[in-house]
Amino acid sequence: MGKKDPLQALVNNGGGTVRKLVGIAAALAVAVIVVKYPNDAADMVTWLVGAGTDIVNGLVTFIRQVS
Repeated sequence: MGKKDPLQALVNNGGGTVRKLVGIAAALAVAVIVVKYPNDAADMVTWLVGAGTDIVNGLVTFIRQVS
C-alpha cells in the first residue's frame, strides 16, 4: 500500500472541499462557544428546544382543526 495523503479525506469522500471546510469551521465555532460561554450556549439550546416544541404544537393544533 502506498502512502495516503492526509488531505485526501477532504477531497475524495463525497461533497466539495469548501463544504467540508465550512462544516469543520462551524463545528469548531460551536465548540468554542460551548467552552467559552457555557451559560449562553445552554440558553441557546433551551430556546431552540422551546421553539421546536412550539412548532410541533402548532402543527398538531393545525392538523386537529383540519380533520
